[in-house]
Amino acid sequence: MFGVADVIKFLFSFLLVAPLVTLTHEFGHMIAGRLTGSKVDIHIGAGNLLVKLGPCKIRKVYFWDGWCEYKNLNCDKKWRQVVVYLGGPTLNLLSILVVNTLMIYNVFEPDIFFYQFMYFSFYFIFFSVIPIEHNGLPTDGKAALDVIRFGQAEKNPYG
Repeated sequence: MFGVADVIKFLFSFLLVAPLVTLTHEFGHMIAGRLTGSKVDIHIGAGNLLVKLGPCKIRKVYFWDGWCEYKNLNCDKKWRQVVVYLGGPTLNLLSILVVNTLMIYNVFEPDIFFYQFMYFSFYFIFFSVIPIEHNGLPTDGKAALDVIRFGQAEKNPYG
């Protein structure tokens, strides 16, 4: 039965955990971009800009979506682009491993927050590496595969 406690868990997940996983994912792209000599800005949410914190732009509907804006994606080597496109799912995977390890060693108490964080992170990894177009844009997996196959992502509207 779905009760008031479940609504509270849903809102917690929807308004806190999912945006945190999105931020982790996009931060992975940004780290990979910086490591390969590119500039990557992060956009979290949809709608008008709420606040800008360095390269991170938080929008009013912060729980809705996330994407990266590639300012100068270093295109001299294919592997650099592939690393940037797969940086998001890679950081999601690393975050799962770190959180799970910290729970195993009792640094973190098992808690719904951590379980939901890992669940949403798996969700992000799974759907971001499937090589398809979604809403006219390539997933991370499709962009990386396109770079490997064709030398560049077929569609990259943000850079």
